[in-house]
Order: sequence, then C-alpha cells, then structure tokens
Amino acid sequence: MYIKFTKNLLLVAIVSISPYSVGFAQGSPEVQAVNPAALAVADSAKDNSARTPNEENNWYFSWGYSRQQYAPSDIHVSQPGLGNDFTVHQAAASDFPSSPQDTVKSLFELDFTNPQENMRIGKFMNPEKTFAIEFSLDHSKYNVDYNQTVAVSGTIGNAPAASNLTVNSQNFNYALHNGLNHLMINAVWLKHLTGPIQKPGDLQLISRAGAGILLPHADNTILGKENQVGPKNENICCFASNDWWQINGWTAGVEVGLRYTIYKSIYLELTQKFAYGALRSVPVYQGTADQTIWMSEQVLSTGFLF
Repeated sequence: MYIKFTKNLLLVAIVSISPYSVGFAQGSPEVQAVNPAALAVADSAKDNSARTPNEENNWYFSWGYSRQQYAPSDIHVSQPGLGNDFTVHQAAASDFPSSPQDTVKSLFELDFTNPQENMRIGKFMNPEKTFAIEFSLDHSKYNVDYNQTVAVSGTIGNAPAASNLTVNSQNFNYALHNGLNHLMINAVWLKHLTGPIQKPGDLQLISRAGAGILLPHADNTILGKENQVGPKNENICCFASNDWWQINGWTAGVEVGLRYTIYKSIYLELTQKFAYGALRSVPVYQGTADQTIWMSEQVLSTGFLF
C-alpha cells in the first residue's frame, strides 16, 4: 500500500514539473552554450569572417632594381649614305648596373632612375586579390662587350666587309645605355602558399605574362661615327629622329617569383623574368640598326597596397 502510494506520488511530481523543466532547458544559456549545432554554426561564421577578402587596398605599387643577362645577338646596320649595309653576328652583350655606392648615393639624392630600376603599378580584378592587371617598366641597360671578335657579313664603304671584327670603343660601341626600356601591360596571378592570408607573413607565388613596346635611348659609335641626338632634356620622346627616347620595337615576356608581406600592406618581391624583344630602326649615325634580343632578368623590389 505504501509502495503503491509512493509510486503514484512520484508520478504526479514528474508530470507536474515536466513543463517547467522543458522551459528551463529552452531558456538556459548554459544549455545553449553546449549545443553542438549552435557551436558548429558559430565556428563556421567565425571561420568565414576570418577568410573574407579585404575589400580595401585594391591597388599596388612597387619599385626595385635588377640585373640582366643577354643571349648573343645579330645586329644589322644600314647607313646608305656611307655605303654600309652589314651584320655583326652573335655579338655578346652585358648590362651596366650602378655600383652599390652609386646606388646608395642615387637614393639619397632622390635620383631613383640612375640604377637599373623596375616599376610596377597594378589593380586587383577580383575580391580575393588573386588576379590583377598591371603596367610595368623595366629600365634595363644593354652594351655590346668590348674586346670580342665577331663575324661580319655585308658591305662596308660599298666594298665587301672583312670577315671578322674585334669590337672596341671606336669601331662598334653599340649601347642602349640610358635604357633598353620595356614598357608592358601584364596579366598577374597570385597564389597563396603559406602564412595568414593578406596579413604579415603571407607568402604568395606570383606570375606575370605581358607585352608592350621598347623605348630605348641609343648611344653608339659605328666605325668611328658617333650618333648624337641632342641633350636629354630636349626632344624627350618619342617619334622624331632626334628624340632622346624613341619607340623602336616591341617586347613580350613572362615572370615568376615570390611576394612576401612584411608589415601591414608592405611587401617584398623577388622574381625571375624572361623577355623577347624585336628592335627596329634604332638610330645610328646616318642610318639605323635592327636586332632581336633574348633577356633574362632578376628583379628585387618593395611595394605597398593602397
């Protein structure tokens, strides 16, 4: 009898408090905190927030310096008034970088264009900042090496040219020294490798492909005749025969390297570039020169997003 009464009492008690226990469970913050579904949603939202691309800093600019190497090249010279129409075959050439002392001096004097400098300015075309379109300038320098012996074909002074020529400062001083300037429009791709995305420590693979124009300044002496185009600050550019810089051909190239964010929106970039150029109507004394070039270039630069 007592046992039956006790069971009935417990049953009544359970039925009486069950609505309140359900309500308490629904309203209790402690129960919500341990709800697995709620935790999963919160974690997902937090993760998505951390991965949301930065909608600012859609532009970037960089400035750096470089070294170049050139494959041997055939250079064709035409000087009709002098009876010269000849080709120098497989002439070796080198760049002409400033010394470290000159580079530092140029920086302190704010003469940033004295060394072999490189500039890029670009705009990201997607929110993830993995694709951009940019303008680039590679201010490289080109000088045919002295004291090499090269094969020659054609005519000099309306007579057959000697078969060989030892290059020196008077008979073939051929230089694109104030810039074998490559001006290009590039497509740029970036791929995250490691580190926090778009934050200090972010390491990216960067690659470029583009094409554009060659804008050199020719400085040469061919068979004792020096080409002169006048002072640098007069007739600056780009189509007259006496302009300091002239559009003398086209170029195309590819580039690959690494970009590393060092502080907020500041980054370092190290790349390797390969470019092909077709030079046409480069001015020489009473004539022109034509050639094609293959260039290998290493570029170290620093830049920032804005």
